[in-house]
Amino acid sequence: MAAGRLSFSNITALAPMVRVGTLPMRLLALDYGADVVYCEELIDIKMAQCQRVVNEVLETVDFVAPDDRVMFRTCEREKGNVVFQMGGMGAALLSDPDKIEAILRTLVTGVSIPVTCKIRILPSLEETISLVRRIEKTGAAAVAVHGRFKEERPRHPVHCDYIQAVAQAVSIPVIANGGSLDHVKTNADIEEFRKVTGASSVMLARAAMWNASVFRSQGALPLEKIMEDYLKYAIRYDNNAFNTKYCLCQMLRDKVESPLGKQVQAAQTNAEISEAYGLQEFYRQTQEQLQARRDALQSGSQPERPVTDGDVTTMAVKFERREYPPQITPKMFLLEWSRKEKLEQPQYETVQRAQDRAFQSTVTVAQKKYRSSLWEKSKKFAEQAAAIVCLRVLGVPEGRIGEEDSGLVCKRKREGKDGSLHGSRAPHLPGGGVLCL
Repeated sequence: MAAGRLSFSNITALAPMVRVGTLPMRLLALDYGADVVYCEELIDIKMAQCQRVVNEVLETVDFVAPDDRVMFRTCEREKGNVVFQMGGMGAALLSDPDKIEAILRTLVTGVSIPVTCKIRILPSLEETISLVRRIEKTGAAAVAVHGRFKEERPRHPVHCDYIQAVAQAVSIPVIANGGSLDHVKTNADIEEFRKVTGASSVMLARAAMWNASVFRSQGALPLEKIMEDYLKYAIRYDNNAFNTKYCLCQMLRDKVESPLGKQVQAAQTNAEISEAYGLQEFYRQTQEQLQARRDALQSGSQPERPVTDGDVTTMAVKFERREYPPQITPKMFLLEWSRKEKLEQPQYETVQRAQDRAFQSTVTVAQKKYRSSLWEKSKKFAEQAAAIVCLRVLGVPEGRIGEEDSGLVCKRKREGKDGSLHGSRAPHLPGGGVLCL
């Protein structure tokens, strides 16, 4: 596909999939031949609360929620090929065509990038065609049609006749979706599905989730190769470990209870997942590269120096959650170090500033006090910042990415009571916009 404005004619696309369409899967699909990749559906009200952050270490742009979770992450590699998919009401919106039209008109007039829409078919063909014609009149660049009714599940056959009728009724590109069950098993099947539906383009969901090399015109790759390629992207871009596990388990399918599958399910970090695939050295080298980049960025700025303020040692530091693995925090490292040194448990005292409700915390360790001179947005973050000051003054690892295996925190400390992961890891739309119904 030529560079420039995103096109939806005669393309193959990775469909939007909850928990699957994150950055590693999108990059994998592009590598294997997809023209356009849709991100997972993002809830509009949550995205409105996010802050856009340029992540210089990962070389990404992150949309970060108030709780510091990365809701959406993108990079230069997918620029011009990614569709930022936003929703909020799901298929329930199909019953309100006036609202659909109003939303699309607002988006089309409000942004300078193509806006597309994805729908399921309505109870009758006439209703479906009427809705799509209204969508076309809003100025939408394309419409993706999932050929199933709202109440139908993936096990139900796709209604190719509905998609074909829609494609004949409008002039904008129609993207056929829903063929993974009984139509698309190989790359050659993609063109057959396009012909059967009469659509301009084809969008793949589960067929691509199970084997992203379905986009390869040269033929499918072994599953082991696909999972390894995916995991390398997950490590390179610090993908949330729970999400990495989920996607790998979807690829394993009926092999999820195999020895490899069980090892993946038991893993709690990307480091442990890399061990299951024999990628320990790749993980180690990647972490070293990221740490070197982080150190270079920090050396280019004014280093934080401890300052004595009465009986408190202070430093100008903030707690950046994305710099730490999901299960690791500076407070955890400080607690374990105190236990190792047979000291009393660290004590935190936190105050809140009235004018902006920001927080500042002081931690006492071995009868000495430590505090960040910068105020944080929450009590939790303020305590973490105080712990960072203490650890840096003491010269103790604080648990940042690359320091997880310092020996201070054992594996059981990184797991929740139920064995699950804790935490996770960035409006300016990066490629195209979509409303999913």
